[in-house]
Amino acid sequence: QVLLVESGGGLVQAGGSLRLSCAASGRAVSSTPMGWFRQAPGKERTLIAVISWSGGTTYYTDSVKGRFTISRDNAKNAVYLQMSSLKPEDTATYYCAANLRGGSCTSLKQGLGYDSWGQGTQVTVSS
Repeated sequence: QVLLVESGGGLVQAGGSLRLSCAASGRAVSSTPMGWFRQAPGKERTLIAVISWSGGTTYYTDSVKGRFTISRDNAKNAVYLQMSSLKPEDTATYYCAANLRGGSCTSLKQGLGYDSWGQGTQVTVSS
């Protein structure tokens, strides 16, 4: 199993930027696809970005495409989410997740197959 710890959340004004980090420990995630999810109050947790084990392939949902960038540093066992042009509707708890057991690209893009989760970090965007 792997322990994932998110950090970098906070309060930011609309139009601002934040960079979230996800540090992994317990095992290397360098061969593991990783995803970022978010959950707004009263709503389900939803996938927003996925990155392949190498970092060479990324996927974004339409809600964040062009504003958010997922990246990783396998040497540091970490994944990042750079968020720009933030909107009040981006307010949510953000989670990183690892796909340790393997899965199809289709499943990963649907938010399926993630089996290790962090505790989340809160992002609040004020208008």
